Parts: sequence; C-alpha cells; structure tokens
Amino acid sequence: MRPLGKVLCATGIAAVLIAFFWKDSFDPGGLDYLVLNHIGVTHFQMWTGDVEYTRWLMQVNFLSYVALSTAALPTLEENGGSLVVVSSLTGRIPTPFTTSYSATKFALDGFFGSLRHELSMQQRNVSVTLCILGLIDTESALENIRGKVHLSAAPAPEAALAIVRGGATRAREIFYPSWLQQLCCLWALSPSNGDWVLQSFYNYSST
Repeated sequence: MRPLGKVLCATGIAAVLIAFFWKDSFDPGGLDYLVLNHIGVTHFQMWTGDVEYTRWLMQVNFLSYVALSTAALPTLEENGGSLVVVSSLTGRIPTPFTTSYSATKFALDGFFGSLRHELSMQQRNVSVTLCILGLIDTESALENIRGKVHLSAAPAPEAALAIVRGGATRAREIFYPSWLQQLCCLWALSPSNGDWVLQSFYNYSST
C-alpha cells in the first residue's frame, strides 16, 4: 500500500485540477504521481472546418501531455510511480458536436494504452491509470452544456476522489460516474443501440 503522504499528495493534485479545470502547471520532479488532466463531455461545438482550431486542440489535448509524461517517466520509474490520465467519454465513444475534441481524446486513449503495454513488457514499475469521466459539475462545464444536454452533472469532489483512488490502487482504468462503463460496453457490443442511447441525452434543436 502506498504511504499516506503520497496519496494525500495525489489528492491535492487532483483537487486542484478539478477546481481550475483547464490550468495545467505540472512539476513532475519528485512526484510519484503525474496526473494529466483531460475532463470531457463539456465542449459542444459545431464543425467549422477550422484547421488552426483543430491543430490547437491537438497541441493542448494530446501533444503536451505526451511530452509531460515522457519527461516524467524516469522519475516515476525510480519511485515506482503512476501516470494518472484524466480523459473523458469522448475518448471512448464518438460524441455529437465534438469532432476535433473527440479525435484528440481517442489519440490520448491509444497513446497511453500502448504505453501501458510497453511499460509492462519492459518490466518498468510505472502504472498507467486512465480515468474516463462524464459530465462534471464545474462552472465551466455547466455553462457550456446548459440547454444542450439532458444529463445531470456529477459532483467534482467525488470525481477527484475517484481519480485519486484509481491512482493509489494502480487501477488500469476507472469510469466516473460508474454507469459510463456500461454505456461504453453497450456501444462496443452494439454501436447502433449505443448511439441511440447517447443521442437521447442531447437537445439537438438547441445545438
């Protein structure tokens, strides 16, 4: 079991990330956790064909986190640490009106899933926990989805606790809220039914 201090350290990091949402100021040196923050299902934007916007999303939502995790790996390996990647439902199921955003999340899922294999096969003592989050009740998220989605937001403190628990137990992945796992399984087994369930959450006339 990890020392209490390390878990508390991770708790503080996750709480700050949840509270400030898009602010990423990581200093991986000396930490045995690197929490990469991607909280999803909050951006509902119509496709505009804006190439520069797509490039910006790729830079912020994918490339920067690849660089951060790569830089932190030696320290994490030395301490038997953990990579805790906070992603979203948009990285498991293509969601409406999030084309560019969803693409970056799928890239995130693929990169860290592949990295998990490599670390295991090379017997490097670094775990990778992928956290799949749904709608969280931050101010920014609620503002972005108001009138567009028929879905209750989950409380941010509980989301932070789920993230910390996943990292502390070195879980392969966590889903918060937990019912997202069933939705992802439904979509994998029957995409048409999964699509219907997902689309039922949206107020299409307002998007």
